[in-house]
Amino acid sequence: MTELAQRRCVPCEGGVKPHDLSTATALKSKLRDEWQLVNEGKALQATFSFRNYYHTTAFVNAAAYVAHREDHHPDISFGYKSCTITWWTHSINGLSDNDFICAAKVDALL
Repeated sequence: MTELAQRRCVPCEGGVKPHDLSTATALKSKLRDEWQLVNEGKALQATFSFRNYYHTTAFVNAAAYVAHREDHHPDISFGYKSCTITWWTHSINGLSDNDFICAAKVDALL
């Protein structure tokens, strides 16, 4: 488990600056290759592929549990054999440590 995955999210009510592109890129390098910076570096997104619907929904449920436990909620969309997760901190309209912590926790599920 990575250092990021061992951390816990902290509440973010705004008033802090989102990570700049340089910091976000450095943090992204600690995650699986599937993760990409999107929306001009304001969000972190990955698409994961699975063998079938059962494996996909099991992963979606586990990722949703991670989000619930961390009280940090992504957009999740899925189909028969794939799931896309997008993290960003809504209150700052960009990326915070919480997004990378949760992405690392999702990586640990795989």
